[in-house]
Amino acid sequence: MMRVLVVSHAHPSLSLGGAEIASYNLHKGLQASEGVETHYLARTGAPTPRHASTALMSLRQRGGELLYYAEDYDHFLISNRATEEIERDFVRVLRDLKPDVVHFHHFIGLGLECLFAARDTLPDALIVVTFHEYLSICHHHGQMVKTGAFKLCYRASPTDCNACFPDISPARFLARETFIKGILGLADHFISPSHFLADRYKEWGLAEDRFSVIENGIDVAAAAPPRPLPGPEARRSRFAYFGQLTPYKGADVLIDAVTRIPDAVWGDDAILLVYGGNLERQPQAYQDKFAKLVESAGRRVRFCGPFQNHEMPNLMRSIDWVVMPSVWWENSPIVIQEAFFHGRPLLSSNLGGMAEKITDEVDGLHFRAGSPEDLVDCMTRALSEPDLWSRLRGGITRPLNHVDSAATHVALYQRLIAKRGVPMPESRAATPMIA
Repeated sequence: MMRVLVVSHAHPSLSLGGAEIASYNLHKGLQASEGVETHYLARTGAPTPRHASTALMSLRQRGGELLYYAEDYDHFLISNRATEEIERDFVRVLRDLKPDVVHFHHFIGLGLECLFAARDTLPDALIVVTFHEYLSICHHHGQMVKTGAFKLCYRASPTDCNACFPDISPARFLARETFIKGILGLADHFISPSHFLADRYKEWGLAEDRFSVIENGIDVAAAAPPRPLPGPEARRSRFAYFGQLTPYKGADVLIDAVTRIPDAVWGDDAILLVYGGNLERQPQAYQDKFAKLVESAGRRVRFCGPFQNHEMPNLMRSIDWVVMPSVWWENSPIVIQEAFFHGRPLLSSNLGGMAEKITDEVDGLHFRAGSPEDLVDCMTRALSEPDLWSRLRGGITRPLNHVDSAATHVALYQRLIAKRGVPMPESRAATPMIA
């Protein structure tokens, strides 16, 4: 029996993001795998109240799942200052569960010290890290976008990073890089859901032979059927945006494009549905720009507010196209997998993981990132070109589900464990779950 501990920076029941969903889907997929015992530990923090004497908390409704409270966090070094709690509480989990594999799906909030604790406590365990963005490389929220001018960043160095953050010296950025690479060096293997992201980390200096590319699996029961059209002349004219309303996601580019499409092309039947939130948390200048664009778009755009992941199948029933206008590299957004699962072609920026996952003219259309003019051309084609939707829908390959993704992970674990030459015990005594 292989024992796996999946570690996440948040639990999807408390924080609904792509990395949280990916880590939890892996846990569920491992639960369905024969010969695997899995546990799930997720970081939490304010406003969730913590237990007074320990960082460990339980989700009483779910066996095999734990919360770990961590708030004393250094964003610059991706470091947890509460090392005494790691040495006491996180290490307690490792000693009680004795996993053969510790799989970190993220360490933001938890701190890289947890990775060190895993190696120190379980020297024979396999440690795997999945990357979801460029946080280890880039201090700018892991986006690899220049501050101020909002230009894409193609490489990181202490000097380049100092240009983005003049108050932080190149020497401090060098110390950050040295610290992070040193801790990551304790891991046995790295996983990336996209070749693009993996290549960025290899260029940064991580060993190529320690990388595997495995797509995150999705857990969706049934695909939403195509939207019923009201008549034989009706068009596939309903677009949707799913994501946070941040400058990096490019929703402003999308709404700008919608305002530019001629009335004769847009017609009375077309609409853009915007599912997203957190606009109020963005810089005031962006909020003001967004408000002006929304006013110009008028009735062409309908704001539907934030959504929960379990709502996606129902939301997909009422749309034809998904638009992904991100202006940063992205990695492997779950929206892409969900759109493809439900047979909805995508219009996407021609960057990074989006360009890798969406094939232009096969299962979607690319447009130049940050260009509302180019997006206008794409949306005009979507509204005007006969049979385009059917052709692109026919080119979609159904994405990996969570069970198949977990099986690919297990096969990798087994190969790496065999390579390490540290056999797993044939049997184990049952270990009580931490309360």
